[in-house]
Amino acid sequence: MVMTSRVEDCHAAHLQQRRSERRNIHGLVLLDKPVGMTSNRALQRVKRLYSAKKAGHTGSLDPLASGLLPVCLGEATKISSYLLDADKTYETTVQLGWSTTTGDEEGDVLRSKRVPALTEERVQQALAGFEGDYDQVPPMYSAIKKSGQPLYRLARKGVEVEREKRRVRIVQCHLLHLDDNSLRLRLRCSKGTYVRVFAEDLAEALGTCGHVKALRRIAVGRFSEADMVSLAQLQNWQESGQFERLSERLVRADQALSDWPEIDLPDPLAKKIRQGNSVSCSMGQRPGLVRLYAGHQRFLGIGQVDAEGKVSPKRLFNE
Repeated sequence: MVMTSRVEDCHAAHLQQRRSERRNIHGLVLLDKPVGMTSNRALQRVKRLYSAKKAGHTGSLDPLASGLLPVCLGEATKISSYLLDADKTYETTVQLGWSTTTGDEEGDVLRSKRVPALTEERVQQALAGFEGDYDQVPPMYSAIKKSGQPLYRLARKGVEVEREKRRVRIVQCHLLHLDDNSLRLRLRCSKGTYVRVFAEDLAEALGTCGHVKALRRIAVGRFSEADMVSLAQLQNWQESGQFERLSERLVRADQALSDWPEIDLPDPLAKKIRQGNSVSCSMGQRPGLVRLYAGHQRFLGIGQVDAEGKVSPKRLFNE
């Protein structure tokens, strides 16, 4: 369950202002994006509901997909790239027997092939072969650019170009249900993994072809399905004047990085960090990224510890 605390910059007085008056509101909204909506449209809806000046999301979901879309407001947008790097978990239904131009239900049928008799053991064996590092060829229907042109635009014109393989990682993959011509799976994977391509590759390994029939993202990093809130619920709270409920659904940015080590700095060192200077830190911290705090409470931002124990500011917050 998400640890929620009232974010002062998002108190009720802010949210009672007209929607046209944008505010400096900071935090994450763990949105349950509905099927049929683009990630950008969902982002804009959340931004309006919170009257936020600035917003961004952490990795888009296809319109066909539903589930967890972390929306970053204000200073929280500074951690969006780190959430992009986090592992994602999906539940997906793979339809066997035919593939489509888009790799999902929205595309036209590309080819069909008989589905062999499958057992759970056979499917589990195929899934095990994908766990670990795995090279994917990105789909034509993707936002990846070729000579400055998004691939999906070329695909809509019937143009197919060569794409370089990309190394992704399948952390875990479990079979949830098997019937004659479909599989329901839970998949945990690294950033950049195309579930549509995984579905096609898995179907090929099973001696047939296939595509994604349904897709739902249920986790991003430490955040899970239980943490999500729907657009309908946010809209209801906004329209009924329950502004404190909107505030309660904001998650502090540092909670998204709670598995990172933290360093608490005394005020003189915290001041130097805020001024963009490196400071010596003899706390035995290993080199790498850390959360920086002042006085055990105030989150300063993200720091980088070097081999000599010095801490440098990497991404500071202005809340």
